[in-house]
Amino acid sequence: MLSVKSKLFQKEYKQTIKEALKVLGKENLALIMQGVSFPSDKDENTGFGTYNSNCAKKLFETISDLFTALQLGPCGKTKISDSSPYTGTVFSKNPLFINLKDLTTSEWCEILSQKTLDKIIENNPNKNSNKAAYVYAINSFEEASKEFYKNFQTKANSLLKREFENFKKENSFWLDKDSLYEALSIENQSDYWPQWQNELDKHLFNTKDEKKAEKRIKEIQKKYHDVIEKYKLEQFIVQKQSEKTLEYTKKLGLKLIADRQVAFSDRDNWAYQSLFLDGWCLGCPPDYFSKDGQAWGFSVVDPDKLFNKDGSLAEAGILLKKLYTKMFKENPGGVRIDHTVGLIDPWVYKKGCLPKVEEGAGRLYSSPTHPELKKYAIARKENINKTPIEGKFATPDDEKWISSLNDKQIELYGRMIEKIVIASAIDAGLTKDAIIAEDLGTLTYPVVQVMKKYNLAGMKLVQFVVATEDDHPYRCKNIVENCWAMVGTHDNEPIRMWASKLVNTEQANPYIKNLIEDLCSEFGNKDEIWHKMYTDEKFFGFMKLVECFASRAKNVQIFFTDFFGINEVYNTPGTSGDPNWTLRVDSDFVSLYEQKLQNEEALNLPLAMIYAIKARGWEFYKNHTELLEKLEKLVNEK
Repeated sequence: MLSVKSKLFQKEYKQTIKEALKVLGKENLALIMQGVSFPSDKDENTGFGTYNSNCAKKLFETISDLFTALQLGPCGKTKISDSSPYTGTVFSKNPLFINLKDLTTSEWCEILSQKTLDKIIENNPNKNSNKAAYVYAINSFEEASKEFYKNFQTKANSLLKREFENFKKENSFWLDKDSLYEALSIENQSDYWPQWQNELDKHLFNTKDEKKAEKRIKEIQKKYHDVIEKYKLEQFIVQKQSEKTLEYTKKLGLKLIADRQVAFSDRDNWAYQSLFLDGWCLGCPPDYFSKDGQAWGFSVVDPDKLFNKDGSLAEAGILLKKLYTKMFKENPGGVRIDHTVGLIDPWVYKKGCLPKVEEGAGRLYSSPTHPELKKYAIARKENINKTPIEGKFATPDDEKWISSLNDKQIELYGRMIEKIVIASAIDAGLTKDAIIAEDLGTLTYPVVQVMKKYNLAGMKLVQFVVATEDDHPYRCKNIVENCWAMVGTHDNEPIRMWASKLVNTEQANPYIKNLIEDLCSEFGNKDEIWHKMYTDEKFFGFMKLVECFASRAKNVQIFFTDFFGINEVYNTPGTSGDPNWTLRVDSDFVSLYEQKLQNEEALNLPLAMIYAIKARGWEFYKNHTELLEKLEKLVNEK
């Protein structure tokens, strides 16, 4: 399978690590790697990574029986002007995740020529680097898609054509609108619908003149038939390849986890604009890190369109239910929900304003005294323990002015979770345990109560611990069992980079003190360990990773940069451009890992297991001496 000189990733290695994880009470170990970051073999590198590549299969094989799951990022179609997967489409997949190599084979009736593929690979400006070439990949894919669309008409066999027709019928509720948008973007010479000159085109699905809209739709469908069909074919291919990838990972016992972003793309905003709250945007309130708050500009689903008066799903609720059900079915490992707070107690602000109280912002369901938002309020005046001070949300505690709710109110706050998210998981044959609730940032009282009521697994980031607070929830000794522990997400620096800014400074001391107390209470050489953490960024970063394994958390996630020892930032929030969302793993990732491991930069799993087991105390250590001997053997054989 893999030509690995060392015993890394071989049967004995994996079995020993699995045994250690079980002893530590870990049910899941997930690697986080977003689609673009997947490796490509040299003869397939078109400038953009995909989980459907042949090299991705090698990675799946490598980590299987070691990791239980692999968490992907959002997989929606992105714009040429914005590579962030967190602003991609919610239904359409990114066609850049198509493995073009497959289309040159008999399985796909050779609808793409090897000559075209070779040209794309040869001209890839980043073929010798670990970065994606985003704009190049989009432009070269467009060239390839024109060719395979044309050839599909004449070369595809009857089975493929029949499958394509069935795909279009089964997914028409989103595919027809998404593909129509592609045509209208050409018609109006912009892929940003607010800039379209034709007013009817802007509001085709949000107009009172339905007959005129229907006539216009037929006109565009006829004029841009090939554009629309090509878009649908791209979606069919990426879906079919993704299903094949899912089957492959299932055989390996590796679960795929999806990522549901909080945002809706321009395409989605256009298609479903009647379901959004006019004039309002989703964001975050002012806090320690942003005195003006975070103005995300994301659409807010209209509460009146989510549920009917009898509690059943209304139009927006039905649409979201279809979305989540689709995601859970396609990703049996579960779905990570970005900004879960936004489903329970969202902070909204007026379009064109800052997300500040004095400019009209507030909690959509927690503002019973707000002149415009009070009609949506679940909390009442009697639930408020103090009046918010206008414009003074300086700390998270100041923002938590609600401190009591009855059972019915908690149920209302949690109805999107219960009736849409959990119900979708159940429809897909899963349970609520398939939900990863990204609950970072300020957790208001309603959010805490809903998380508690449905026993949702949140996230604990040890990199974000407030080291001076003994009871902080991100500290090892305080991390709860039902959660996902990790050092950071796609928005954080690699842990070694974080550690490098603290070593040899007084700021490191509170963190080291906590690590010594929580992980090294049974060690006789505490002073030596303290000194090493204080002066050695690699060891300091390693001990933060150990913290996740030593904690009571049942689940652990590791971002690919921390696992492979890639000391580069994947995304820097608040910035845009090529440095973000482009970092990739090299095709020879096993050798990369071995090299980084020798330099103490990659995560040494056997050593991490040893430290985590020792952190449980002397009695625990004595009961697992045989396992520790096997782990030490693996460390010495690296």
